[in-house]
Amino acid sequence: MSSEDARNKLLALRQELLDLSSAAKDDRKPVELDQQSVGRLSRQDSMQIQAMARASDARRVQETRRIDAALARIDEDDYGWCVECGEAIEPARLEIDPAVPRCAGCA
Repeated sequence: MSSEDARNKLLALRQELLDLSSAAKDDRKPVELDQQSVGRLSRQDSMQIQAMARASDARRVQETRRIDAALARIDEDDYGWCVECGEAIEPARLEIDPAVPRCAGCA
């Protein structure tokens, strides 16, 4: 995979994560305490949905940071090289996850 192909794939993945985060914005809002319109169990369900949405968003933020780091490595001509040992990362590994920072031996 060329650096330009990797950049395009990483940018597409990053945009997908940003779109998912934007779509789930309402799920992360605080749960209102309104016993008249929402029963206790419904409120607990809402709180659980909120907690799951926040956890998903945290994972998306972490993945976005990995993608940004990979894009920085492309800009610095360090893409495809292990950040631990400096050896080349296997092309098949980069094909599966273009943001991977380490070779199989260091992972």
